[in-house]
Amino acid sequence: MAVTSYGTNAPNVVKLFSRKLFREALKTTKLAPFMGEGSGNLIQVMTDTNKGPGDKITFQLRMQLNGAGTAGDGTLEGNEEALTVYTDSFVIDQLRHAVRSGGKMSDQRIPFSVREEARLGLTDWWADRLDQVLINQITGATQSDLRYAGNNATIAPSSTRVVYPLANEASEASISTSSTFSLFQVDKAVARAKTMTPVMRPINKDGYDYVAFIHPFQTLALRQSAGVAGSWGDITRAMLQGGQSLDRNMYGNGALGIFNRTLLVEDARMPLITTMSSGTGRRAVLCGAQAAVLAVGQNYSTEKMSWVEELFDYENQLGVAAGCIFGAKKSVFNSIDLATITMPSTTNE
Repeated sequence: MAVTSYGTNAPNVVKLFSRKLFREALKTTKLAPFMGEGSGNLIQVMTDTNKGPGDKITFQLRMQLNGAGTAGDGTLEGNEEALTVYTDSFVIDQLRHAVRSGGKMSDQRIPFSVREEARLGLTDWWADRLDQVLINQITGATQSDLRYAGNNATIAPSSTRVVYPLANEASEASISTSSTFSLFQVDKAVARAKTMTPVMRPINKDGYDYVAFIHPFQTLALRQSAGVAGSWGDITRAMLQGGQSLDRNMYGNGALGIFNRTLLVEDARMPLITTMSSGTGRRAVLCGAQAAVLAVGQNYSTEKMSWVEELFDYENQLGVAAGCIFGAKKSVFNSIDLATITMPSTTNE
């Protein structure tokens, strides 16, 4: 009897798994909805290294012209304004992870496919790692292991791009143990985003201009302020009464609601503040367009990564590996964060 079967490393299976892995990983990430090639996205996906060789991308920011101009028949020649252009750059590198079975006898004892569970496990691993990489970058978290930082060093928040819970607090170390997260910080961060130079460009999305990522304990602080006018509960009710709504998938992806044209998204990966003299705290962040950049290498994309299967010990053990050549970085021009404003607070966890 003739049968059709596909063995280890069958080309069509490998191609299917390589595409399915990254696609499903991105579906479960908090930041995937904010990625895209256009400059209006929170995470701009650069395609330079995807289309050709190289391990470094340099991108630029042109500042707005601010000269007064020349009126009437005044002489314009000699009064021209020079363009001011700043550059930033980041690198890509390879990151891989793998799963290996204990052997055919070990596989015999379990009621599931090691190969399929390895795919699911690596999908979850990549989803978590991509979120962690991007959160570490946009918050400027202290992270010396580049495997958790998108193969590029993280950069601490610019001093002018931080909004503290209280006006008299000037550093994360000075945050009081009673300075919990509030909508005041979001309001002030939005005001600063609109007035700083360069102005933080809104994200190209319907219904909101900015995205704020906050820790679950910061969400708890908002919910516990239910008796305060303008609290989270009041804002949510007003949003529903006004007919505003979010896509159901966004709610399932951690979105809490919209306040002051800002989408609030909850994520437990927000970095711990290690400089507080007492208590614990977390660093939230408000983001605009081009807050960070992401790039992948040749033969990779946000729809595809590598999938390799290999047999060991006389074909007794199956190993599967998934990898990607990629890089991520917060956008920083002239030593100032382009589109991120951090909002640290105590959480008393």
